[in-house]
Amino acid sequence: MTVLDKVLGRERVLVRENERALTLYKGEIKAVLMPGEHWLANRRGSLEVSRHDLKNPEFVSAYEKALFDKLPDMAARHLTVVRTGRTDVAIIERDGNLHAVLAPDRKLVLWTDAGPWTVTLVDTSADLAIDPAVTRRLGQARKAELMSVHPIVDGQAGLLFVDGVLVRTLAAGVHGFWNVGRMVQVKVVDLKRQSLDVAGQEVLTKDRVTIRVNIAAEYRVVDPVKAVSAVKDFSEALYRALQYAFRKTLGALTLDQILEKKVTVDEEAAAKVRVDMAEIGVEVSDISLKDVILPGEMREILNQVVSAEKQAEANVIRRREETNATRSLLNTARVMAENPVMLRLKELEALETIAGKVERLTVHNGTGGLLNDLVKLRES
Repeated sequence: MTVLDKVLGRERVLVRENERALTLYKGEIKAVLMPGEHWLANRRGSLEVSRHDLKNPEFVSAYEKALFDKLPDMAARHLTVVRTGRTDVAIIERDGNLHAVLAPDRKLVLWTDAGPWTVTLVDTSADLAIDPAVTRRLGQARKAELMSVHPIVDGQAGLLFVDGVLVRTLAAGVHGFWNVGRMVQVKVVDLKRQSLDVAGQEVLTKDRVTIRVNIAAEYRVVDPVKAVSAVKDFSEALYRALQYAFRKTLGALTLDQILEKKVTVDEEAAAKVRVDMAEIGVEVSDISLKDVILPGEMREILNQVVSAEKQAEANVIRRREETNATRSLLNTARVMAENPVMLRLKELEALETIAGKVERLTVHNGTGGLLNDLVKLRES
């Protein structure tokens, strides 16, 4: 600074390429300085310089309103203003890269020279859905504050509710929605075949025996909209329907009938279950009784009955075999009595058996005399 500059009250202000500066003289905004060397009046310290680094492209200043009010042409030349309406979302890109997502009823002021800037306004009043490509970009850039993401896999259906009202059914895929001022919910319904077990249900039989049964059913959702809107919980509705059907069926039978027939739910009750569930969009296929569990004392009694029945069957079989053996002996004796040659063959077989069990056998008076002495069937 020269002596003349001091006398005239001028000050040198240097603005770098990555900077912009606001100048105020005696508290009044005067200009936006571009890069370069500037000589400005500064009598008695009346000059104030506010520097802004373009590394942060957003213009945040206490003098924003004054700049737009007093120097509108200069503000329009140096600043880009982004505004959103009540239902708008702004996607702001800086030189092709995602910079920010602006919520409804917001304003963002950017340094124009920090761009180039591209602003895309999205009206969310018509549809809250986000294009899949935009959803991926927002997720990759970690700018997902204003959206909700709902993945739906194959074999599932998604029901979209906006402010509690069902809007549509979503197919498999990743779905993104703007979460701005409206409540978005996605209920996922599994469309694959599933099994439902009703375990440990107590049933009183016709002969007043309390048993516990395990029931199983195969089902699948064919109309997800009905299944969700008609009842609070379609699986709970199926659970209750199976309980009622089996209690009605088993309650009309005795314990012996249940155990002998391995009974399942009767066709009338099963048909009613299927019709009732079809009305809420659920298709029921197989319904079966898996297990019958008896009380401890009843199990002991039944075991005794089964044991007695099996013992009686064993006795009958034993007597039948003894009778058959006796009849066979009688027939053999009758044949021997009528045929001496057969008798002699049997005697020889007996002698062979005896000889096989001793080391030495001495026969006196021939084999005929020995056998006649041992077995005197001929004379008798």
